[in-house]
Amino acid sequence: MAQLEVGQQAPEFTLKNQHGEAVSLSDLRGSKVVLWFYPEAMTSACRSQACDFRDSFGPLEAAGYTVVGVSRGSVEKLASAAETDGLQYTLLSDPDHEVHEQYATWGEKSMYGRTVIGVKRSTFVLDEHGVITHTFYNTKAKGHLAMLNKRLAFGE
Repeated sequence: MAQLEVGQQAPEFTLKNQHGEAVSLSDLRGSKVVLWFYPEAMTSACRSQACDFRDSFGPLEAAGYTVVGVSRGSVEKLASAAETDGLQYTLLSDPDHEVHEQYATWGEKSMYGRTVIGVKRSTFVLDEHGVITHTFYNTKAKGHLAMLNKRLAFGE
C-alpha cells in the first residue's frame, strides 16, 4: 500500500484498547491526535518511546492532542505495559496488523542489515476532523518526541 500523505483523511478503524474496550478513530473527532505505530510493547526501544510519550503527555494534552499508540501486541500485553510504565494514554492492539497495513506501516524494512517484514515505526498527526497534518515514516525511537515537539511546538 502507498504511504499516506498530508491532507488525506486518516483511514477509519476500530481496535481494542489496553482495557479490552473498542476504540474507533471517529471517537476521537474534535481533538487533534498523535497516532504512533510501534513494533512491540515492552521491548527496549518501544518502551523508551512509550515512556517519552508518557513524559510529554502533559504538554501534548495541554496543546490539544490525544495520544494513541498502536502495536501488534495483545490487549493483555498492552495492559501490562501501561501498568508497568504508568502510561496514561490509549494503547491499541492490532494483532493481525490490518490497521498497520491501512497506514502503510507494515511491510519490508531493514533490520540489523537484513531485510525483514514487520512494523515500520511511524507517527501521524491528525487535525480535529481526522485529516492528516503530518506523516513521519520509519522514525527512530530515540529523539522522536524532541522532533515532534520541534514540528508541533507542544512543549513550549
